[in-house]
Amino acid sequence: MRTSTAHRRSSDTAASADAAAPRTSPGTPPAHPPVAALSGPASDSLFNLSLAKGLQVLRAFSAAHRSMTLAEIAQAAGMTKASAQRSVHTLQALGYIGKHPSTRRFVLLPRVVELGFNYLDAHPMISAAHTYLAQLARQSGETATLSEPAGTHMVYLAQVLTTQHIPVLTPVGTQVPLYASSCGRAYLSQLPAAQAEALLQQAPMPPRTRATLTTVDAVMEQLAQCQQTGYATNCEELFLGDMGIAAPVFNARGVVVGAIHLAPPTSRWNMADAQQALAPLVIECARAVSQLLPAD
Repeated sequence: MRTSTAHRRSSDTAASADAAAPRTSPGTPPAHPPVAALSGPASDSLFNLSLAKGLQVLRAFSAAHRSMTLAEIAQAAGMTKASAQRSVHTLQALGYIGKHPSTRRFVLLPRVVELGFNYLDAHPMISAAHTYLAQLARQSGETATLSEPAGTHMVYLAQVLTTQHIPVLTPVGTQVPLYASSCGRAYLSQLPAAQAEALLQQAPMPPRTRATLTTVDAVMEQLAQCQQTGYATNCEELFLGDMGIAAPVFNARGVVVGAIHLAPPTSRWNMADAQQALAPLVIECARAVSQLLPAD
């Protein structure tokens, strides 16, 4: 379930070209729509296209594109060079973008972190989960992660790392697809079947490895199994050597709002042993966090 720029796995020759990109850019969000598609309905007089363009420029940067020229920013953001220039200039003036002192290419500046930190700092699920995530990591010996849905992906909100060797790194902010991740399946399993199926149909389901389930019907079968057991699994469906065991998190109204998962590597675990030893710990952690969450 994890990926890293420093530890790429190339042994799975069946993985598609689409699968290679997330290995080099673990936290890259889904492809951005063209700016033209961001204008909204013609009747939406409040939609600010200039703001949308500025945000599109910020999102164009990624682990694979840490520094870019103006032309590269324009291409990545899907806008004209003139529009990109205006957005970049404004973001420079505000301290979100700067130029690398040596290459003179544009880079994001630390102030960008403020935007995400403000969200994380006020998130009730993170404060509720912190102690229990630490306990889960200590009991299991593996990395414990809290995530929540964002469209067709799950976003990592908080994480406690294992003290053991970590073959790959997935920092807070990493996004993984619903269809191929244990956390995504744990979340989907608690939605009405029609809603879960609609979410799966909204995005492509490319094979990330030979083990990846790539049809809606196959994933729906996994969701039904998760409903019975209380947890979801992923065995090398995103990246070779990585597994996942996840349980859903609910708010006080009983609405699923996220998931907690462990990421046991195949170098230390097989799936049968992980399910027997780790699944009860994950379920217990998710239940404890759920009991602390408000209704909203």
